[in-house]
Amino acid sequence: MEISILFLPLAASIIAGFFGRYIGDRNSEIITSVLVSISAFLSIFVLYQVIINQYEENIVIATWINSGSLDVNWSMMIDPLSAVMLVVVTSVSSLVHIYSIGYMSHDPHKPRFMAYLSLFTFAMLMLVTSDNFIQLFFGWEGVGLCSYFLIGFWFKKESANAAAIKAFVVNRVGDFGFALGIFLIFYLFGTVNYSEVFQQIPTVIDKNLSFLGFEVKAIDLICLLLFIGAMGKSAQILLHTWLPDAMEGPTPVSALIHAATMVTAGVFLVVRCSPIYEYSPLILNVVTIVGMTTAFFAATVALVQTDIKKIIAYSTCSQLGYMFFAAGVGAYNVAMFHLFTHAFFKALLFLGSGSVIHAFKDEQDINNMGGVWKKLPYTYALMIIGTLALTGFPFLSGFYSKDAIIEFAYLKGNTTGYYAAGIGIFTAFLTSIYSWRLIFKTFHGSYNNKDVKIEETHESPLVMLIPLFILSVGAIFAGFLFKDIFVGHGVENLFWADSIKFLEPLSTEHPPTWFLLLTPCLVLLSIPIAYYLFIKNKELPSKIANMNKPLYKFLVNKWYFDELYDVIFINPSKKLGLFLWKFCDGKLIDGFGPDGISSFIKKCSIKANKFQSGFIYQYAFVMLLGFSALLTFLIVN
Repeated sequence: MEISILFLPLAASIIAGFFGRYIGDRNSEIITSVLVSISAFLSIFVLYQVIINQYEENIVIATWINSGSLDVNWSMMIDPLSAVMLVVVTSVSSLVHIYSIGYMSHDPHKPRFMAYLSLFTFAMLMLVTSDNFIQLFFGWEGVGLCSYFLIGFWFKKESANAAAIKAFVVNRVGDFGFALGIFLIFYLFGTVNYSEVFQQIPTVIDKNLSFLGFEVKAIDLICLLLFIGAMGKSAQILLHTWLPDAMEGPTPVSALIHAATMVTAGVFLVVRCSPIYEYSPLILNVVTIVGMTTAFFAATVALVQTDIKKIIAYSTCSQLGYMFFAAGVGAYNVAMFHLFTHAFFKALLFLGSGSVIHAFKDEQDINNMGGVWKKLPYTYALMIIGTLALTGFPFLSGFYSKDAIIEFAYLKGNTTGYYAAGIGIFTAFLTSIYSWRLIFKTFHGSYNNKDVKIEETHESPLVMLIPLFILSVGAIFAGFLFKDIFVGHGVENLFWADSIKFLEPLSTEHPPTWFLLLTPCLVLLSIPIAYYLFIKNKELPSKIANMNKPLYKFLVNKWYFDELYDVIFINPSKKLGLFLWKFCDGKLIDGFGPDGISSFIKKCSIKANKFQSGFIYQYAFVMLLGFSALLTFLIVN
């Protein structure tokens, strides 16, 4: 059964990819959707077994590498952590497959698209079920490759190609750090298997290494390098620039890759490696700082974006920041809880935005929408549910997981924890503002689209709405149903067992009542504020922007990260490439290379041909000169 979960998406990808032209578009869609859905149902059953019976298993599929001390199997490890990820990946993927049947109905390359989706699912499943770092890395790179295919699916669009390349390159930066971390692990421990590495961690706590001219603790260096990999995949600040641009891909891609699977791989990595991170308080503080900075940064940028998908993309970036600073304060289970709930409401928002884009015939600018809540009643209601869950509205999924993160950060009791909690509360307020801005400008007010008549807008077909309904159930109930399992008192020793390492048990205390009420009150307060700003007095945001033009430009330009990278990395690289092309290739290689050298040799041959007289005495005279020169050289030296 467990092996079926892994290989059914692979089988779906092979069938659709290699035989799609023979079996037809519809059959490709049905086969891939059915096989991935079966995988999802089996994953739910596995999670049920883990919760009820504490089921754990390590299934060896094949012996992969056996060279010297390097012994690596292709295995499928089932434990609480991987079981949760199996459900998240397969359930969202199956719904995205079904949704794509309607959304991609007019695309001429549907089998290829469905094959990419299924292959991506297989790579992600390979990643989360690994029992060693090598298999994890192969799944990691497989996910990166598939994301390149999916983001650049509409490859005839120059912007899609550029976004795909950007995602691939930026992720390679993080992956380089990740690979170095794996090399260091093998160097220190002689193995890459999780169980063996985690068992030996206490033996290297005091070991120091020389790195870039500095003496650093080995454990800190391992954690830092692994975290660099996580930063790239999970779009944390400095390595985040690829995520918004990745919205150039079809909307189902955004829901799959950037809501529930690929971007959560970094969080999964940190949580899986909790037995290592628990011994490195320094790097945990780094994780916390990077996470809370990312959460705040992305929320501020989302405030001024006008592309509906990019707003949700920056929201994803922000929520990933929450997950990381939860892990940074040692609340790994809370990070996984938010990862779990976030998958439902964020996939709901992405697919809901796809329904809106579908109604407006590919329009994505929220300034060109408005006044369609009666025309799209189901999409409107479902996106309201997703927005409420995202903002942490009381008793929806996001409320339980996001509040838990802020509470545990506060209970950490140190400066970093307090700072993270404060930033988390303020970011929650900003999240609610930009989320309701999206809703009000998209569905309320006057109709602003000049290209599509309001009579032409229509609700999405049932095949697109059913996944939204299912995701809305998760967005409403997932937090309440799973909070005691994931973050209940003593859960670190019950549900999570050995899959997450806690050196010290999490605090069982409760923050002050005023602190508990602060975030929900700000979330509720943001709704009338957003209503006033974007419905009642729509001119006020423009006035505020004009009064604060430098700040507004700073946010519109996304803190100038892209421009900064252009100056530091992109433009110098282009200039270097131009130099290598014009001078090295053009003048040196072409001048003295293939054409130049051949021409030179030809000329030399013509001149040398004159010495071929055919007279033996001339040849003998030349040989004598050569012998004399050689003899003179030997005597002198």
